[in-house]
Amino acid sequence: MAQARTPVRIIKSVAPIRICDNGGWTDTWFAGHGAIFNIAVYPYAEVQIFLYRRKQGEKRITIHAENYGERYRIGTPKGHYDKHPLIEAAIEYMRIPENISFEVSIFSEAPVGCSTGTSAAVSVALIGALDRLTPGQMTAHEIALAAQKIETEMLKQQCGIQDQIASAYGGINYIDMYQYPYASVSPIHVPNSTWWELESRLVLIYLGTSHNSSEVHRKVIKELEAAGPDAKKLEPLRKTAGKSRDALYAGDFKALGRAMIENTEAQMNLHPDLAGPHHRKVIDMAKACGALGWKVNGAGGDGGSVTILCDTDHAKRRALIKAIEQSNRLYKSIPIYLSRQGLRVW
Repeated sequence: MAQARTPVRIIKSVAPIRICDNGGWTDTWFAGHGAIFNIAVYPYAEVQIFLYRRKQGEKRITIHAENYGERYRIGTPKGHYDKHPLIEAAIEYMRIPENISFEVSIFSEAPVGCSTGTSAAVSVALIGALDRLTPGQMTAHEIALAAQKIETEMLKQQCGIQDQIASAYGGINYIDMYQYPYASVSPIHVPNSTWWELESRLVLIYLGTSHNSSEVHRKVIKELEAAGPDAKKLEPLRKTAGKSRDALYAGDFKALGRAMIENTEAQMNLHPDLAGPHHRKVIDMAKACGALGWKVNGAGGDGGSVTILCDTDHAKRRALIKAIEQSNRLYKSIPIYLSRQGLRVW
């Protein structure tokens, strides 16, 4: 709930998360160049900004992180970030005029640490909304670049480029990162029948715990950094993006499933712990049920989520979801819908 006083204006925005990021790990600084295929989906990250007339002497920014049950007030961030660095750094980056007092309210139905680019979706939605308070208007690509820059330059985090692009653009995309962090984005347009069929076959399984695998990631990055952009382990990942794109254009779901499997195997080849025992259990159940493909979302690790591509039988899809959820009380199917649009601000 907003502050008791009446806002003079309310700005709202939403941005989708992403799944099935075939080619992930090649969108990073140490890869240098890469190719990524991903799918933007609902549930969205949601942002509301309530604007007020500023009172003299007050801390002008209120942050309401609804998922965490936290609301707190801060002054203008100046390189020091408190409880939610991503939110606070985005506010600093956007340089909102000092005479404006506002509350930022953020919510996402996707669990934190789901490996579906939720933080990128939050950042894109927040930058898009804050952009309405500054002169001019940023393009989707500029917003994606800004969101990625905030994570890598201001917060010094390891971060590729594809999550932010998926949230800003929406839809299904083939991303050609020709020189980090610059990329061309090619939206994949398919007939409605292919779009609807893909949507009906996809399943997102959350493993019930956030992915927390920083030590494994550090080992992988150290090895890939030493090998450089021509690292042999990266090339199979790059290839899966083109295979995914071509399969979808052809309406060939078996080929798309094979690309997902190839990507997951190439991901495991970077380090076996990038697919933990929970990932492997869900994958084994999907395989036993006759699923066409599976993808450990994001960078992988000991938690997060798995995307499954089922065959055309909806009853088998529902039976698989039921079996997975009954196998472990933490596992949960997250309903998803393909998002034709990316960032929306009004």
